[in-house]
Amino acid sequence: MGLFDRFSRGGSSRGSHGRATPDSSDAAYLAEWVRTHHGVEAYVEPQTTVTEVTVVLVAADGEWTRRKAGGERGARRLGKDLHIPVYDVRKTGYPQRMRDHDARRRIERRRAAEQRDSR
Repeated sequence: MGLFDRFSRGGSSRGSHGRATPDSSDAAYLAEWVRTHHGVEAYVEPQTTVTEVTVVLVAADGEWTRRKAGGERGARRLGKDLHIPVYDVRKTGYPQRMRDHDARRRIERRRAAEQRDSR
């Protein structure tokens, strides 16, 4: 069984027990993201009334991305398949480097807007 085989369910986004599973495009995106970033860790986010269980991948520099995980089991399996650590965000919280990355991006956007306005 290949990495993406376990994520695809014949075109359906529901697994055998009605749980949402990431489609092959989500799995392919996450695998590519891990391949192109250094020091990636996964953080499993719980299901809410609005969203399914998701996984946030955070690189060493704080850059991050979020996708459906196929439940908590799917997120753990993803971590195993991609050889990255998986944490429960309810227990660990988000890493500081992720917040620092977002703060840097906000500053960069504000400076770019100020430069556009001053022209």
